Amino acid sequence: MKVIKACLGVFIAVTLIGSVFASNGSVHLEKVNNSLCDKASLQRGAALYMNYCAGCHSLQFVRYKDMAKDIGIVDKNGNVLEKLVNDNLNFTSDKANDPIVVATPKTLSSKWFGVPPPDLSLVARSRGKDWLYSYLKGFYEDPKRPWGVNNIVFPDVGMPHILLALQGTQVPVYKTITVQDEQGKYLEKQVISHLELKTPGTLSPEAYDKAMVDLVNFLDYVGEPHKLERKRLGVWVLLFLVVFTLFAYLLKREYWKDVH
Repeated sequence: MKVIKACLGVFIAVTLIGSVFASNGSVHLEKVNNSLCDKASLQRGAALYMNYCAGCHSLQFVRYKDMAKDIGIVDKNGNVLEKLVNDNLNFTSDKANDPIVVATPKTLSSKWFGVPPPDLSLVARSRGKDWLYSYLKGFYEDPKRPWGVNNIVFPDVGMPHILLALQGTQVPVYKTITVQDEQGKYLEKQVISHLELKTPGTLSPEAYDKAMVDLVNFLDYVGEPHKLERKRLGVWVLLFLVVFTLFAYLLKREYWKDVH
């Protein structure tokens, strides 16, 4: 029963994330070059997430202590530095063994944003790293929207640009393209070509891009904490299968040599 509930929870989370983070398939996604082996990047990404995202978005499938151990917040003996975690990453009353959840009631978040902000444990897996990276860089000024911003990857986004102070304000640059309507008529349409920085933030564009790589790297880890271990084990499994196949073939040839 517990296994069924856990699987059902994962399915619901993926479905919710997929519905809330609908993307525009016509938008070119920027390639992100992250590395799960880079512990410093994972730590910087965790700090960014906890300071800017965790107030609304939970990571309910990850516990503080497991996260800290995986990203290298440990002493020389491999023990988690719980005080360091609680002082810098845990801004709630939760314990180190608790999952990462938000303190904001869903009733309030629903009132502010229209829907409760989704859990982001699986967003990197459900939407993809490149989509997430492009989304984090894709906010631009739009006075027509309730929060004054829109997103080139997720049109009519329902959340504010929480990283505005870091990135600064971007404005869209349009281009005219020709499209064909349902009646076969050709029409000219304006679409966004790219975004330009209008007001600089506290980070330079290069520093902001690097920060978003760190944040995506952390969410990539959260989506599958044991990815590196799985890949390491996969190599040994494949080697075992190769050796086993060789011995199985030799055994088969020995058994069948007198039949022919």
